[in-house]
Amino acid sequence: MKIYLKEKENFSKALSDFANKLGSAISQDDQWTIRGFIDIFKKIYTISADTKIVSKVLEIHLFPHFLVFAEENGYDLELATCQNWYPDLTFVSKSNKNIKFAVDLKTTYRLEEYEGFCNGFTLGSHGEYFINRDSTKNIQYPYNDYSGHFCLGIIYSRNMLDKYEELKKYTLEQLNDIPAVIGHFTFFAQEKWKIASDKGGSGNTANIGSIQKIEDILNGNGVFAKAGEEIFDDYWANFGKMQIIGANKKRKALSSFEEYIKYRGLSSEINNPKAYRKKVK
Repeated sequence: MKIYLKEKENFSKALSDFANKLGSAISQDDQWTIRGFIDIFKKIYTISADTKIVSKVLEIHLFPHFLVFAEENGYDLELATCQNWYPDLTFVSKSNKNIKFAVDLKTTYRLEEYEGFCNGFTLGSHGEYFINRDSTKNIQYPYNDYSGHFCLGIIYSRNMLDKYEELKKYTLEQLNDIPAVIGHFTFFAQEKWKIASDKGGSGNTANIGSIQKIEDILNGNGVFAKAGEEIFDDYWANFGKMQIIGANKKRKALSSFEEYIKYRGLSSEINNPKAYRKKVK
């Protein structure tokens, strides 16, 4: 697959500029403008702060803006054909159908008890379609068909409302009295390899985890920032498969970038120790 470097550079810049403008599109006074769901009787039911609900409603709220972005930049926008397929959004160039970019929407909340950190998010699977780049399993187009893989992310703060507020019902006349469940948004756009960690993202599923320090996310300063995308690809395609001799002299699955560097005999200079900073109070 030919990588269209100039087009990738232009798309990356356009997506970053777009992300920087989204705050004013969905918030007022730094609070989310979505306040609830309305029924045909004009009753408003407050939205829950549940992360899955917030994430889905944010996606719906932003979708019309993505349509405008695609049109202004010469792309057709495709949604994933099936639920849980990668990516959320596929941008296909109107002038050259071979040029495609994958964009996943990622949302997470700040960890108020750990200043400067967020809860992190997953960056897609490192399973079949990631390993076999021509596979069509659970992916809109084969991984190799994409000239770039991006995350457009939203980091927000959760407003601490009591359970009564989340269950309350309002009328249209009371719309301005409904509290927002989230606010203080930070938007970013980064290539996913630049914000990846060397750990899985969610339990036993084959997902790539992100770093959690907000400053590093915004600056693309992940574990593989010095190593590059090819090393990121190799590490995650082999994650949990390569084996090393552990401290107890027994074989164990390689599970950190430091172990990988030693296993491959690579220079320690490609490591990015700052990306290993943990949450601290």
